[in-house]
Order: sequence, then C-alpha cells, then structure tokens
Amino acid sequence: MTTWGAEDPGDAVRIGPAGWLLVLTRGALLGALVHGGLAVLLLVRMVERPLAGLDRPVSSHVTRTVCRLAFPILGMRYTVMGRPMRHRGAVVANHASWLDIFSLNACQTVYFVSKSEVAGWPLIGWLARATGTAFIARDPKAAKAQQALFEERIRAGHKLLFFPEGTSTDGLRVLPFKSTLFAAFYSHGLDHIMQIQPVSVIYRAPEGRGPRFYGWWGDMSFGAHLVKTLAQWRQGSVDVVFHAPVGVDAFASRKDLARHCEDAVRGIVREVLGPEYQG
Repeated sequence: MTTWGAEDPGDAVRIGPAGWLLVLTRGALLGALVHGGLAVLLLVRMVERPLAGLDRPVSSHVTRTVCRLAFPILGMRYTVMGRPMRHRGAVVANHASWLDIFSLNACQTVYFVSKSEVAGWPLIGWLARATGTAFIARDPKAAKAQQALFEERIRAGHKLLFFPEGTSTDGLRVLPFKSTLFAAFYSHGLDHIMQIQPVSVIYRAPEGRGPRFYGWWGDMSFGAHLVKTLAQWRQGSVDVVFHAPVGVDAFASRKDLARHCEDAVRGIVREVLGPEYQG
C-alpha cells in the first residue's frame, strides 16, 4: 500500500534534454496565457467594478477561458461530468494539487477560499487576488470578520469554493472533511437560502508514472512540481465530477452536512481510481 504524509517528498522524476525543451515551450505558452489573461481581467475590472461592484459578469469569463486553455497547453485530457448548480450557495471539493485552481475554474464561476498565506505566494498569490479569492487567517480572533465576509460574498451571489480537507494530498485519497468550515452556512438565515454542491476532482497519472504524479502536498516546491508537470511528454488526465447540490437546511447540523459531502466526494474518487485508491 502506498504511504503518504506531509514529510513524504513524492516520486522523483528525471528530466532529459527533450523534457527541458518541453518545459521551456509549455512554460512560455502557459506564462503568456496567464499573464495575458490577467492583463485583460484587470482592464475589465477597471470598468466592471464601478458598475457592478462585487459582481463579475464579464471578468469571470476571462478566468474560465484562461483556465480552460491551460489544459491543451499542458497536454492533459480534461473531462467534466455533471453540471455546476445555478442556485445560490457554495462548492466543496477534495484538494490534490495546485492544478485544482485550473481544474475547478475552467468549468464554472467560483471564488476560492484560501489560507491568508497564499496571498503572498509568487504567481499563485497574484492569481488568487486577481480572481477574487477570499482569504482566511488561522486566528480565532478573526472568525467573526471572516464569517461576515462569507455572508457578504454569498448574499452577493458568489459561489465560494472550500477545500474542507484543510490541505492538499497525493490525489489517491480523500481526507476527513473538517466540519468547522461548514459552520459559516448556519448563520443569519443562510441555511434557508443556499445550497452546497460537492465536487470530486480526480487525477490519473501519465502512463509509466507513479499514481501520485499530480499530487502536491506538504513541503513540496511549487516550482519543482510545475517543472515536472511541464516536462511530461504524454500527460495523464483530470476528471471533474459535479454531484447533486443539497440544501443546507436539509441537514440538522454542520457535521451531518460535512459527512454527506465527504461521502459523495470520496465515493466517486474511490470508484474511478479503483485499486489505486488509498483512503
């Protein structure tokens, strides 16, 4: 059985001359796409924000287009099953990699909820801020302010996307969902107006590579993982599976709701991965 933990460095991949050529080619194309998309997004927001405020009727489509185009550049097969809900609410998903940003943005309009440290990360932090990510601090004193932020965004029609596992994994398991994140949905009547949609994100490694190839966790370097991914000639795939949304008020407590979402997400990940599933 494959072991996994925050201290596990992951599988080493040797990159040859052809691989480095791919890194340069794909890196240049991906960089141009992301930076060009950000430039367009920021220009759109200059007009959009005074007119629409928190709403992003145009710039959200820029984000989706950029993320969708990233997969042809990487050479990864990208498949979506099910449909994003249209009802007001939030999305919860398992978390395996920085690739989740592209995978989950490419097929829907969502706004990620992320730890505050991410705002200061090179490139990823810039992307997160520009695309409307809601940042939360691991400080109990900030709980009320964060609750107010969630309420404001949800009532404004934003679909916030949470990773209830609290960390990324090797992609071969789904960790227990932390029910504390679901407490935000049971305040000031939000439970009567919103729904939650569980989403499973499943990565399949390239042929000949270890099943954890796309997993990104613990102290892994973003740069090294990005280079490894760019250098892979024949890529694997990612499946995004939308489950049926559920009303928050259909569950008596946040723990019941968290358990339902966890079971839905884990069930499909286990089914698709089969013997490779390690949860």
